[in-house]
Amino acid sequence: MSEAVDWWSLIHAERAHLVELLETRGSDQWSADTLCSAWSVEEVVAHLSAAANTGRWAWIRSIVAAGFNADRHNARLLDRFRGRSPEETLEVFRNCITATIVPTKDYPAFLGEVIVHSQDIARPLGLTLTPASGAVLEVARFYAAKDFAVNSSTLVTGLTLVADDADFRVGSGPAVRGRLLDLVMAMAGRPVFASLLEGAGAEELRTRMS
Repeated sequence: MSEAVDWWSLIHAERAHLVELLETRGSDQWSADTLCSAWSVEEVVAHLSAAANTGRWAWIRSIVAAGFNADRHNARLLDRFRGRSPEETLEVFRNCITATIVPTKDYPAFLGEVIVHSQDIARPLGLTLTPASGAVLEVARFYAAKDFAVNSSTLVTGLTLVADDADFRVGSGPAVRGRLLDLVMAMAGRPVFASLLEGAGAEELRTRMS
């Protein structure tokens, strides 16, 4: 992890970018599907608000109360931070932009959560949301090195990841090439982004995700 990185500035900036995108969404778009399991746009936003307000002990209490069932844990927190309307849900998230709460010190993982879920929302809506290149690079390095909320490192073991638009090359084995953001989203388990990747190892990566 880069000691000089101002993680909170990166996280706050990506939250703000997402709020800006969401401010012009119609009510029909708030109920649209996302790339994140069965969650709608509004539910993903509520999930991000929950993540921005759940510290270590709150997370432990919640997961224990949910019987260590991650889906139940996430659903409970989502319900807590979902407003009575999309506008209220957005306002809750807007108020979270500058929050500095995390359950662990794995800051690039929580930066990655904002970046990945922002793409989960934008891509199905046909919208373009471009995160800061430096933020994506930090997340890419973390995902390639460590499994955290997603099995990103395990997924790409034995493959070489090469970004066409950034100074990023990690791993060994057949190459998987593409935009850095597409590599990050593929490591986060999003097949639609993996379909954009090329190279001798790209098909192997897609097979692992199927």
